[in-house]
Amino acid sequence: MKSRTSKKKIMLVFGTRPEAIKMCPLVNELKSRHDAFEVVVCVTGQHREMLDQVLRVFGVSPDYDLSIMKPSQTLFDITCDILTRLRTVLEAEQPDCVLVHGDTSTSFAAALACFYLHIPVGHVEAGLRTYDLDSPWPEEFNRQAVDIVSEYYFAPTLLSKRNLENEQKKVSNVYVTGNTGIDALATTVKQDYENEYLEWAQDSHLILITAHRRENLGAPMHDMFRAIRRVMEEHPHTKALYPIHMNPAVREAAHSVLDGFDRLRIIEPLGVLDFHNFLARSYLILTDSGGIQEEASGLGKPVLVMRDTTERSEGLAAGTLRLVGTSENKIYDAFTELLDNTQSYNAMSKASNPYGDGRACRRIADILEGKEIQEWIV
Repeated sequence: MKSRTSKKKIMLVFGTRPEAIKMCPLVNELKSRHDAFEVVVCVTGQHREMLDQVLRVFGVSPDYDLSIMKPSQTLFDITCDILTRLRTVLEAEQPDCVLVHGDTSTSFAAALACFYLHIPVGHVEAGLRTYDLDSPWPEEFNRQAVDIVSEYYFAPTLLSKRNLENEQKKVSNVYVTGNTGIDALATTVKQDYENEYLEWAQDSHLILITAHRRENLGAPMHDMFRAIRRVMEEHPHTKALYPIHMNPAVREAAHSVLDGFDRLRIIEPLGVLDFHNFLARSYLILTDSGGIQEEASGLGKPVLVMRDTTERSEGLAAGTLRLVGTSENKIYDAFTELLDNTQSYNAMSKASNPYGDGRACRRIADILEGKEIQEWIV
């Protein structure tokens, strides 16, 4: 990685809320090393309001904002707009390396743009796999495609590293760093945090729900919600909060099944600071999200993953996650067990976190600076 000056110019490109949560701590770590790096931040705006909220929490001001978001945008729109607009930025800045994150369409399009311009790509959260291109879709394709063109692989876990090695990626450029999402919790989780919804739920087991995946829309999502309502109706000591996704199809499904149940509140999407503090104070989580599996594990919260596959199988092996699919009966049984069986609950809540120790950003910065690191191995 050669530079025209003594500093290495590192550009970070991200555009969604989940990416921002995991990339902003890295931005700040790199910027703290004034003598080593010139840092350029480019956001695509694939998400808008949700992205901006995260930037404010971490105090990150983008140098470039592609502002691609538009009503009813498609994957075609996102990919084409990023390729076209990012080219100008890359040609103007000529970075030594571009860092992208995970599996979004922003990451895929940015990595492709760099490939076309022969700019080295560093993939943060590299090596996650289900090896099923339809689950999750399109994320599994995105992350595999990014890893094809990447030069530097920052794998969050040993399993991710092994996936990359099995795919014959350059072993000397694969590093186990831990997950930067765990680093983010040090900024967002507050001991003195207060919120009216938490006051409402304080005498109950708080269940936190998220559900939004494209592949779960329709009958699977209705089954998920029916299972949750059935269990909670049978367990009066529970209350639930569901920060609902903006997708109209998700909202229709949620309201059709969950309305009229006063111990489950559907609320608008939360900012990252609020959401992480809700996670920290929850009893357990039901989700079809990806990053939440890591964040909740880092906080010692059992997670029922309402998907048929997960690319975060380390949590399954460690016992912090349980894959329950989308069938009503399977979710019902697993949810009921964790509420009724203290031993089962404790086995999950006290399992060791396999996703990181809060030092992932330091390791990545050290690697980019040419320093030796001690890899994160659990």
